[in-house]
Amino acid sequence: MTATIEDPAVAAFVKAVNAGDREAFFEALTPDATMADDGTERDLQAWVDREIFTVSGHLEVESAEDGGRELTATYSNTTWGGMRTHWRFTVADGRVRRFETGQSQGTAG
Repeated sequence: MTATIEDPAVAAFVKAVNAGDREAFFEALTPDATMADDGTERDLQAWVDREIFTVSGHLEVESAEDGGRELTATYSNTTWGGMRTHWRFTVADGRVRRFETGQSQGTAG
């Protein structure tokens, strides 16, 4: 089951990831967007190319909290397979300004 994501910016982010649409993905972000993976700051463009767009990244959202700005999801790609992940988003002016992701407790189902 896919949870409903109330925040339109986060919904656009997830939709772009799942469609493999790099242009729509960056349209969902502010120009100065930043991100972290497992608590480590990453170069946004290099990370999304390596972890999402060149490896068929896909988010299956299990639950959404804080209006859709905190997600638990099974994230999969052709490099790592599937894993349970947590995503936290900061939104400004209707676009994602920052996202943080990392492995979550439990295993992907």
